[in-house]
Amino acid sequence: MFQFIQQQKDFENVLTLMSQCNTYGLDTEFIKVDTLWPKLGVFQINVEGKVYLLDGTALELSDFWNKLFNAKQNIFHACSEDIDLIYHYAQNKNLDNVFDTQVGMSFLGHGLQVSYQNALKTVLDIDIDKGQTRSDWLARPLTTEQLNYAANDVLYIMQLSDKIQAELTSKDILSFALEDCRNLTKEIGTDVPTELLYAEIGNYRHSRRQLMQLQHLAVWREQIAKALNQPRSFILKNATMIDLVENNPKNNFLLSNIKQIRPNIIREHGKTIIDLLNFLPPQDEWPLRMARPIRHSSKEVSDKLDAIIDRVSLETTIPKEVLLRKKWFNALYQHIVFKNDEQDLPSYLLGWRYDLLTKPLLNVLHNDVDYLSTQMKVSV
Repeated sequence: MFQFIQQQKDFENVLTLMSQCNTYGLDTEFIKVDTLWPKLGVFQINVEGKVYLLDGTALELSDFWNKLFNAKQNIFHACSEDIDLIYHYAQNKNLDNVFDTQVGMSFLGHGLQVSYQNALKTVLDIDIDKGQTRSDWLARPLTTEQLNYAANDVLYIMQLSDKIQAELTSKDILSFALEDCRNLTKEIGTDVPTELLYAEIGNYRHSRRQLMQLQHLAVWREQIAKALNQPRSFILKNATMIDLVENNPKNNFLLSNIKQIRPNIIREHGKTIIDLLNFLPPQDEWPLRMARPIRHSSKEVSDKLDAIIDRVSLETTIPKEVLLRKKWFNALYQHIVFKNDEQDLPSYLLGWRYDLLTKPLLNVLHNDVDYLSTQMKVSV
């Protein structure tokens, strides 16, 4: 049913087989409990119906990474963490040949986050056990249960992909799903620019001073997390950072009252944190206030927007929640109010959605710019 590959000489045979095939079914098992970056335990691959479990703790995988980046198609289910792991180990962030069966199923009306187990049951009427989800994948030897679990994750994925892609093709939307997969893998590989880290934590309620403090804390946290290979939350949780800028503690005693701050962080970095809060650059270098989210258009325009989305969903058979996410909708609002460049819109809105959906929505929103501007109430 599968081979567990732990020796490099045996791995060479897998690489040879991969050279004779250009489509792979893939999954990973890893540990990421107390580290910033994942620790690979097992990398599962289905090549031409043969399943191999690659020992991530024992094998040199550089040739394997190259084959993935040069494949015709890499098939995953719910690929985000797998892609993040590949990017870290391969030191390459440009895997644009992915088909994610979860994304494919979302286009077919099964929701945005259908599990692999439910996908197999729905599409292939196959039941698999998911009992080893929380296993220690770095332990050796692995148990029979762990190995069977890992093998099952790719044993049926090619069949699942074939069925999903065939149905997407019959509806003329396979190219749309593949483009969304490319946008997803690009998004995973795109780091938030250092100068904008505060925007991932703050909100429109925060003053410019608080946003500057959040930026100082965020940059420092990023540096420490990478230097120590620890999760960012081990250094400071986002909620902790917000509590820091809202309470401005002046000493370690007051720091101890801050929400969810760890005693060792106060002990080792308390003075640094207080300095980051207090020593700020000149005011003209502080970030501008963040825009208030726009939750509603005027009633007439809202009805027109809903009608456009309903029409496109009906014409394409693509569910509305796949067509337009809430965060993309707010990006459209911001684009109109601030007269931004269209190239700054999320990449999802600039591809196949542009003529079908984005452009019609923007045309309607342009007629509502006065209303939207008053709703946003931007402060500087």
